[in-house]
Amino acid sequence: MRFIGSIIDKLQRHPKRIVFPEGSEPRVLQAARQFQSLRLGAPILLGDRARVKEAAERLNVSLQGIRIINPAESEDLEPFMERFLMLRRSRGVQEREAREAISKPNYYGAMMVAMHQADGMVSGTNEVTGSVLRPLFQIIKLAPQASTASSCMVMEVEDSRFGENGVLFMADCGVIPDPNVEQLADIAVATARLARHLLGVQPRVAFLSFSTKGSATHPSIGKVQAATALAQQRAGQKGLEADFDGELQIDAALIREIAERKVPDSQVAGRANLLIFPDLNSGNIGSKLVRVIARANAYGQILLGLDRPAADVSRGSSAHDILGVAAIVGVQAIDYPLLYPGSGQKLPGE
Repeated sequence: MRFIGSIIDKLQRHPKRIVFPEGSEPRVLQAARQFQSLRLGAPILLGDRARVKEAAERLNVSLQGIRIINPAESEDLEPFMERFLMLRRSRGVQEREAREAISKPNYYGAMMVAMHQADGMVSGTNEVTGSVLRPLFQIIKLAPQASTASSCMVMEVEDSRFGENGVLFMADCGVIPDPNVEQLADIAVATARLARHLLGVQPRVAFLSFSTKGSATHPSIGKVQAATALAQQRAGQKGLEADFDGELQIDAALIREIAERKVPDSQVAGRANLLIFPDLNSGNIGSKLVRVIARANAYGQILLGLDRPAADVSRGSSAHDILGVAAIVGVQAIDYPLLYPGSGQKLPGE
């Protein structure tokens, strides 16, 4: 709670509107109630109004201060449908398909964020990743100067020796199955920028592998080495102060005694607060292993590289996890143009 407590403190000073497409889900209702009660901003629940109220009554959750919208009956359905049709007409989408899509909460929520009717979106408690990401990627473009959309997890473990007083950023754990060199470098730089924004400290970025500094040979190791060098170069071009090193095994990245034996001259090894996985298999497995075995507080997936803030939470998330993710998305929204210069501009006709 040390980390998320600081996030909550900041958001209380700059409240934001977060849309939750899964409005009748009990964990979402509880998180939305806490979001409003903590004065973090205005939660917006999407779904059938009767079902949302019935679920809230079963949980004895007050809906005071929480807005409820049924996409299928909303007065914004038509303008949202027209905007979506304009965005997707080149892909052969017709009016009937556009209306059907926007009637779905994830599409409606993504459009609310795109049209500045909400500051961020959090979904995924009952949806597979594709059902959350597809609407976001179809409606919200990449941020200016971004060429890769990815994600990161923020882990808070009890042992403060790891990461930054127990806080570790892990990426990419949810979007790109097999990133190439350029994508891996982009993932590292975007995650480092977010970590610096949220923690206010120097990111120390470890590119992970099954090898440390050439202790093994494999094509995947060459990819990690090249991505490390490219990330360092791109961070410098963007004026981002961060340390990058790779390839490193996980013990060399996190444990100082082992780092002193394997890579004694590294600024990152043994002190990493940001872990970059070589592919989605290792990232997803590794992050969930930490969450389950270390009983870590896990906040994510926080999406990176989009023009608006959003997150795809795990179906195993608790109400506390969802609240934490919503708070992170809200804090991103406060200074999003600093994270992605030129982002969040008004669309033509708005």
